[in-house]
Amino acid sequence: MAIDIHWIRDNDSLGQFCAQWQQLPFVALDTEFMRVDTFYPIAGLLQIGDGERAFLIDPLTIDNWQPLAQLLENPAVVKVLHACSEDLEVLLRLTGSLPAPLFDTQLAAAYLNLGFSMGYSRLVSEVLGIDLPKGETRSDWLQRPLSETQISYAAEDAVHLAEVFVRLRPKLSDDKYAWVLEDGAELVANLRREVDPYEVYREAKLAWKLSRAQLAVLRELCAWREHEARARDLPRNRIVREHSLWPLARTQPDNLGALAKIEDMHPRTVRQDGEFLLGLIKQAGSVPPDQWPPAVPEPLPVEAAALVKRLRALGQVEAERLNIAPELMLRKKTLEALLKSGFPEGPYQLPDSLRGWRRELMGQALLDCLATAGEQP
Repeated sequence: MAIDIHWIRDNDSLGQFCAQWQQLPFVALDTEFMRVDTFYPIAGLLQIGDGERAFLIDPLTIDNWQPLAQLLENPAVVKVLHACSEDLEVLLRLTGSLPAPLFDTQLAAAYLNLGFSMGYSRLVSEVLGIDLPKGETRSDWLQRPLSETQISYAAEDAVHLAEVFVRLRPKLSDDKYAWVLEDGAELVANLRREVDPYEVYREAKLAWKLSRAQLAVLRELCAWREHEARARDLPRNRIVREHSLWPLARTQPDNLGALAKIEDMHPRTVRQDGEFLLGLIKQAGSVPPDQWPPAVPEPLPVEAAALVKRLRALGQVEAERLNIAPELMLRKKTLEALLKSGFPEGPYQLPDSLRGWRRELMGQALLDCLATAGEQP
């Protein structure tokens, strides 16, 4: 069956259609973008499905995104997306707004125990019995005109995404539907949280092996790298490669020759920013001890693995009771943060990352499990 495709290429048309979509219970939303040599994604196409038609919005010819921003923020219209973390970045960059409420069909599939982290094509095949072509996922969405296959691919995405929502929604209990929206709101909240460039060093590889004095250098390097990636609109590794950060902070080179010998150091970085980096390292290396950052906690020891396994098993039992994908229950990072709060003797504290229904359902059970862990033979 041929898809009814409508192009939106100017501000007035976008405003008119957004006014119509404001009256709908939901819209399906997808984006195509390019992100090869940039920090920020570049929007190539936006697709909206209303349950019957596909609307293709050309971001290269539109500059007033206020009507779409209002639609995204309208609490009466559910926004349906799939595995949408990068789509959210595109929308925020383009419109300054994020979708609420957000229904992620990948999450919904997991709550229905169809599978965890399901790709879109597999979900469409599972729910609708339709095999989608895969040829256009990595094509150039900034070229004009778009090819017929690109247009068809994009339109199918919008139409089938709406159909998937219509099929999945009635199968979700009220609780599970609320959880899907809660997780969607969490995705949005995570993107809205501004990452402090001066906290990025805590996630750097091997940061825990550095002294506090060396961490002061790593902190400045990571913050500068983050600032520059955004300012130059380049991937972080084009500023300084990830694997160079730790040896830079540990050895603190004081000349270009030594800088060039740092592991995985790109010659371009030495040429463009070498002198600045040397100055930054020297300055950061001379800050007084009262300005050193706190030590980064070591990874959990091998002995903690058995406890992680016990906690995950607790989540697995609860997931089976609820008939949801077990991976939804307790994320590994959350369990590790819980253990780090008190290992090996306790007391333990629930981490901030355990939120919402998971905290209500699992929080006390996890603490009880840890409290009795030492009593096990």
